[in-house]
Amino acid sequence: MSAKINWDSIRALARRVIEHGNPLELTEDTRALLRRTAQEVGISQQETEDALRGVNTATTLLKEAMRRINDGSDRITRALRRMSDLRDKGDLDGACQQMRDVLAVEVVPLYRKQADKRLKELTQLSEVAATGRVSADLPDRPQLAVLAHRVQQGHALELTDDLRALLHRTAPTAGISEVETEEALKSTGGAEALMGMILSRFRDGRERITRALFRMTSLRDAGDLEGARQQLRDVLAVEVVPIYREMAEENLAGLDSPPLEP
Repeated sequence: MSAKINWDSIRALARRVIEHGNPLELTEDTRALLRRTAQEVGISQQETEDALRGVNTATTLLKEAMRRINDGSDRITRALRRMSDLRDKGDLDGACQQMRDVLAVEVVPLYRKQADKRLKELTQLSEVAATGRVSADLPDRPQLAVLAHRVQQGHALELTDDLRALLHRTAPTAGISEVETEEALKSTGGAEALMGMILSRFRDGRERITRALFRMTSLRDAGDLEGARQQLRDVLAVEVVPIYREMAEENLAGLDSPPLEP
């Protein structure tokens, strides 16, 4: 399964058959779609071929495929959220356990691959936590969180060239200027403060945009477009992290766009 997985077609079929109650038509295209999806969600070829012998069993196959897609999506989403929170707090063992728990029950290869990838990254992060050395193979911000936690535990921060480069890369993503970054990197204490500022800006910004988007959606769906817009304007009034500003700006522009024709 090297090709990128796209479940739009199977979801559309499930809406017609499962949600709207239309009978399943076992055309060649539908059979091909069910065969492909069954393989993608970990259903054996024998089970699939047996199910495709009749409409009722094929409908059951469709339901099982959708159950695996939806349950697996919910499972990996929750686990990744908990993993990120634990990782950023320095609890790498707890973060690893979230991924192991997924792998213990998950059957969909795509979700297993995601969990396995994160587990391998966490194992590498454990090495960063143990040594204080930056890895070129890992994302920047998780390493910052691990290094900051290491400092909180009483370990000295070694201001290596690799760490300086990492801070130079990540500071602009948190809305911190080059001048501020250079000033901070004149001392170990300044570098520690810079790390904390980067992490806190992302943490606060993520919470801010998440709350605002939730309220925006509720107000928009209730017909209060001006109230929905104000949620995003409030974010833009204080937010400095570019990625969260972009999210607010894009959603605000979407509210100002004319509605799509039905």
